[in-house]
Amino acid sequence: MAELPSIANNPDVRFLGKLLGDVIRAYGGEMLFKRTEYIRAASVDRHRGVAGGEVDLGLGSLSLDETLDFVRGFMLFSMLANLAEDRHGVAAEKGADVASALARLAEEGIDKSAVMALLDHALIVPVLTAHPTEVRRKSMIDHRNRIAELMALKDAGLAETPEGDDVEEAIYRQIALLWQTRVLRRERLYVTDEVETALSYLRDVFLPTLPALYQRWDRALGERTPSFLRPGSWIGGDRDGNPFVTADSLRTALGRSCEAVIGFYLEALSELGAELSISSELASVDESVLALAEASGDTGPSRSDEPYRRALTGIYARLAATHLKLTGKAAARPAAVKGEPYADPQALRSDLVAIARALRAGGAGALSSGGALGRLIRAVETFGFHLATLDMRQNSAVHERVVAELLKVAGVEDDYRALGESQRVSLLRHELSNARPLTSPFADYSDETQSELAIVRAAAEAHAKYGPGCITNYIVSMAQSVSDLLEINVLLKEVGLYRPGASPTAAIMAVPLFETIGDLEAAPEIMTEWFALPEAGAITRARGFQEVMIGYSDSNKDGGYLTSTWSLSKASTALKAVFEQAGVGMQLFHGRGGAVGRGGGSSFAAIRAQPDGTVQGRIRITEQGEVIAGKYGTRESAMVNLEAMTAATLLATLEPVSAADQARFAGAMERISQDAFTAYRDLVYGTEGFRTFFRQMTPLTEIAGLKIGSRPASRTKSDKIEDLRAIPWVFSWAQARVMLPGWYGVGQALAAFEDKGLIAEMAQGWPFFAAMLGNMEQVIAKSDMGIAERYAALVEDRALAQAIFPRIRDGWQVTYDALLAATGQSHLLEKHPALDASIRLRLPYIEPLNMLQIELIKRRRAGEEDERVGVGILLSINAIATALRNSG
Repeated sequence: MAELPSIANNPDVRFLGKLLGDVIRAYGGEMLFKRTEYIRAASVDRHRGVAGGEVDLGLGSLSLDETLDFVRGFMLFSMLANLAEDRHGVAAEKGADVASALARLAEEGIDKSAVMALLDHALIVPVLTAHPTEVRRKSMIDHRNRIAELMALKDAGLAETPEGDDVEEAIYRQIALLWQTRVLRRERLYVTDEVETALSYLRDVFLPTLPALYQRWDRALGERTPSFLRPGSWIGGDRDGNPFVTADSLRTALGRSCEAVIGFYLEALSELGAELSISSELASVDESVLALAEASGDTGPSRSDEPYRRALTGIYARLAATHLKLTGKAAARPAAVKGEPYADPQALRSDLVAIARALRAGGAGALSSGGALGRLIRAVETFGFHLATLDMRQNSAVHERVVAELLKVAGVEDDYRALGESQRVSLLRHELSNARPLTSPFADYSDETQSELAIVRAAAEAHAKYGPGCITNYIVSMAQSVSDLLEINVLLKEVGLYRPGASPTAAIMAVPLFETIGDLEAAPEIMTEWFALPEAGAITRARGFQEVMIGYSDSNKDGGYLTSTWSLSKASTALKAVFEQAGVGMQLFHGRGGAVGRGGGSSFAAIRAQPDGTVQGRIRITEQGEVIAGKYGTRESAMVNLEAMTAATLLATLEPVSAADQARFAGAMERISQDAFTAYRDLVYGTEGFRTFFRQMTPLTEIAGLKIGSRPASRTKSDKIEDLRAIPWVFSWAQARVMLPGWYGVGQALAAFEDKGLIAEMAQGWPFFAAMLGNMEQVIAKSDMGIAERYAALVEDRALAQAIFPRIRDGWQVTYDALLAATGQSHLLEKHPALDASIRLRLPYIEPLNMLQIELIKRRRAGEEDERVGVGILLSINAIATALRNSG
């Protein structure tokens, strides 16, 4: 496409846009190119104010086939624009790297020794989940990543690829392939598909990237850092609301991960064997290496004076045997000799460290510092034989039913579910005090109970097979009592993962997930009661920490953006006091989505905005849907985002915080939150007909046809908003350009607060409040009440639409005005020009897509059966989500 003057200042956007235009002309024809270009130019002029009043975008002249091609073209432009911006770090914050964090801490008098002391017990884990908000097929993402690699060659001034292709021609070919690649999935995703997608990121990005990052951090700190950052995953273990996740899913996820990580190690060993050609005739060799060489069984005369190569031959053989033992498959490259499998990753690491120490003995250690061997040792430390720690997750109601059945069948208690909380706790503690199992191989159990027992048995098998690092946490969704946590341990006891005794142990930690506003308020009391139990206290103190997960999505749907954010902050602060009283370290697990309405936004800002003393060097964060490709699609983007997460954790833990105004700010925030909660609840849950208005105004029903995940969209068949999952709730509002979950109620609350000076002071001096306003500012900038009003016309009951939509529109205006007043800006994103330009670049491409989507939805809902109408709706959903980026 022709360039966008003044808006597309990024030269890569212009370059890629031109190539896309060339592809559309070549493969779609001159007429399609001209019509697409006319619509693009007219929409750009409209947004730049070149043309006054309404501009005819010419959408009505498009045939259905042309509409599909047009939508694909605009979607691909947005995808390529995203790629261009990601490459130049538009989304990266200034100072969001470890070196900058160390410098900042040094200015505060905090030296590197304090940082190292923190890292000794630190843990940072991005946890990949299969939440269905990634609308793009993996094939599209693969082509996009190849273009990114080719653009890097172009940046380096190379005219040819290593294979000899012209770089610019290769980029053109990839765009041409994108144009001819089917955008939509024809079949719904299965859990195995989600496992393979996650595996591609873990294998191709995390495996090579993390060891390289550690080398950078080692240099910055002047010594070797502990392996504190590692990946996690829910994919294959998260069964909350997903009946397709089973014991077999868990085995598949762990088995495929094991195969990938050991295959990576084997390839690295092969390359090391080629590199370490040191001859014993030219260098002295440590006894430990000679011993490994002699034990290897490698007697080849050509390597008789090359002990390092012989030692690596033996290590390779042992690891190949480990691969066969754990995966049932032979290594891709057979071993030259035979070897016994390694008992665990630590044994493999021990052999590698012996080689590194021997290399360190000569030449001032030049051959042992970093390099391929150092990266391999770091990888083994970080990834083990499991690659990523897999969490298990299930709803507390399921555990309650399963434990009730086990107790009844065992003759212990006929009606567990009828018991009060104190009776339940007493009964469960009694069961946990002895080693007697509840289950019997001769008893009959319901399908649900058999499935849950199969899962914990598979977890026990995994611990024995891959080591305890493969599964460490069991998340309890909708946790509302101590008994919810005890029930997990009862199930774990059945398979030996909980062991009673004077000093009970639990190989897997029960982690409560507090999701709703009420749950967050109750969290401190529940954890106080938990730590008061002798067995729970013993387990957590032996481990040294206890994790609590806090959910952003459901709390937002329950109470609105501001109240959700404030409730999460208050709960974190209150939990900190509970943990301190119990003498246990606190580890918070933040369940964030991509959209602001689900806790999205900058991870760097979000971590830094956490309440004082709540991070403690340990944090886990979910990475969901489109966020995974955005943050970890390439090694370069992964480096930037993992750096930012680490830097923010260091600063949030170690940087001194001024507490002078915290009480005053918190008091104001409490009042603002109450008003925001009232306004939000009154609209969403207190307005008659709102659920009908929402379902008809937005493409909620149509989104279900995208086939973007294995999990159902609703928890039940009810049409209540309470029963709708947070993802389609947020996703639908984003498509209609309302973005309501990310702002509604905030403006009314800020406007009602009398001390506007205090609000401005909070925006300037309180990272929590500043981050909240910053995220909301992005949402407001991406919303459009003019377009939203056109979606409101889809509501069949015009009186209902006219009663509700003006409230939303007026609420948006109040929020817009209050946001500018609080931040002292004359227009949105005035203080963030790069982000402003990024969003404004996309707006002219989104509006025509919205207009076409509305028209197609009208036709489909009116009964038009042409398959192209349905395809067009799904393509438009995909295209709008791609352009908005963090829409789910």
